[in-house]
Amino acid sequence: MRIEFPNSAREDFRWAQVALRIGSAPDNDLVVSAQQGAAHHLRILQDRRGWVLEVLSGAGRVYVNARPVRERALLRAGDILSLGDCRMLLCADEAPATRAPVALSEQGRCTAALRAVGGPLSGRVFPLQERLELGPRGDQPLEMPQAASATLALFWKDGELRVASGPTPPRYPLRLNGVAVEQAALHPGDQLGIAMHRFLVDAPGLLPAPVGTPPEPASGHLPEDQAGPRGEVWWLIATAAVLALLIALILLVRF
Repeated sequence: MRIEFPNSAREDFRWAQVALRIGSAPDNDLVVSAQQGAAHHLRILQDRRGWVLEVLSGAGRVYVNARPVRERALLRAGDILSLGDCRMLLCADEAPATRAPVALSEQGRCTAALRAVGGPLSGRVFPLQERLELGPRGDQPLEMPQAASATLALFWKDGELRVASGPTPPRYPLRLNGVAVEQAALHPGDQLGIAMHRFLVDAPGLLPAPVGTPPEPASGHLPEDQAGPRGEVWWLIATAAVLALLIALILLVRF
């Protein structure tokens, strides 16, 4: 993970460990000022789900994409983490241009949508057919700070799902998983950000097909063969028959 500090002269911070501790005490991995955070404010752990944010006991509130987090939250590349007046942009290590392409081999496109997870459009889903454009003249206007204008377009090209931005203010570039881009190929689960807007790319048709488990070859044995020797099976059957006969005789004598 790489952490940028927007609108700050602080250098980028790179992290490759399993756990990252953030706070104002000098024994943290990433140290902030005492006005920005508690001595030991939070930690970010990496597990099979990805990056997990944990707010430590006694620490103040943390914000992810302007939403308060009191205990835990899953993080994605492209999220903005706010601690006091310190803003941290989580960036992917891999540049979008160096990723292996994800293309459809048979059809030209699949079911895809753009899901807003942060900003004024949060909660809305925009389906993509041939093309989806957000902006002044698009399918949905994009509210920007200080009356700025920006355009965001998603479209299919040569079996790839791609994104491109129109003219955007230098202060608010289009970011793909935290990395500034003008155009790029998209993968399922990518996060697009522009100003305070955050969008997730939903395109299940671009996900690799699950690898099935081959069936086990038939052994040619019956289930009772694996339960024990055949003599044990017939002994159990005989015992059950004798018990049934005894129960029937008891009932006959009583009645």
